[in-house]
Amino acid sequence: MDLKKLAGQAGQFLTRAVQYTEEKLGNAEKTELDGHFESLSLQAESARTWTEKLVTGAESVLIPNPGNRVEDMLFEKIEKRRPNRLSNLEYLGLDMVQAGNDFGPGTAYGSALLKVGGAEQRLGLVEREYISNAFTGYVQPMRKFLDTEMKTITREKRLLETKRLDLDACKSRLRKARSQEGQTAQKDAVDPKVLVAQAEADLRKAQADYDRQAEITKLLLEGVRSSQAAHLRHLNELVEAQVQFYEQSYKIMTELQKEMASLALSPDATVSLTSAPLSNNSVPSTAQKGTPAVDNSPTASENSTEDLIGAGTWRRAKVVCDYDATSKEEMSLMMNEVVMYQEHEGGMSDFVIARRGTQSGRVPSAYLEAMDD
Repeated sequence: MDLKKLAGQAGQFLTRAVQYTEEKLGNAEKTELDGHFESLSLQAESARTWTEKLVTGAESVLIPNPGNRVEDMLFEKIEKRRPNRLSNLEYLGLDMVQAGNDFGPGTAYGSALLKVGGAEQRLGLVEREYISNAFTGYVQPMRKFLDTEMKTITREKRLLETKRLDLDACKSRLRKARSQEGQTAQKDAVDPKVLVAQAEADLRKAQADYDRQAEITKLLLEGVRSSQAAHLRHLNELVEAQVQFYEQSYKIMTELQKEMASLALSPDATVSLTSAPLSNNSVPSTAQKGTPAVDNSPTASENSTEDLIGAGTWRRAKVVCDYDATSKEEMSLMMNEVVMYQEHEGGMSDFVIARRGTQSGRVPSAYLEAMDD
């Protein structure tokens, strides 16, 4: 070990500690920085504080689970990458798919679970892609700004404070040396003029070091404001990632909604809802006079649509979605076409009789939008 160097460093540390203590007690003067430098320093501190809050807020939105955020931070520090985990939507979708397979894809509920589960899994994949894009485009660049530029500024400001303490300590020694210069030199004592010359030389060196460090720190502080242009680009990338995520999510859910609507209106799903009205309305008018009721033979089933016509008021309706007939009793529909439907007392039921020219048949009322006459 270099004991002379170690002793010199210890002496500098002690001198700075004495200077700092005397400044706090009001017994020593302190070199103040100019107003422009102080303004730049305040702006840099504000930028650091708000950037830390924005990064923390963005991470909380992207990864709400604090435990997962800690795990991601450890993985990035150790393995230089984030862990690849399934999202909550993917876990939900996986459970729905497994339940749908267990209940049976041939059942209405099992088929619905499979469709919804697949959509949830696709949503989870889209969400993971969104989180990855947001971290790459916004969180990581902003965090890099804090870890590089702001840490460098903090280090240089700390070094500037050290240089200032050395400068003010040299000024104090020079004042003391000049106060002793007029006194009579004692025997074996150092000449006061030599002490003054030495103190002046130390002061010039300390002043040069301080000015150079102040200029370096000032340049770094001025660069903080120019970095806002890069921050604006990163913010745009975050917005683009969010727009893409919500657009893809809306598309997935819209398609799922159409599939669920068609599944809910399928004959298997609506048999319990439509069997009672159809059996009541399929009775011919002669049955009310005591004639036998219509049986369940194929011929009666084919003629049930014709028997219903004339039992209500005909009104116009617009088709809101394409519909493919699933039996001979039903009639196919095309979106935006206008048809006539038979309105019964109490409004539309789940299925109504519609007519297009000479063609008529049973159609789901959900596919029709009544038009004002």
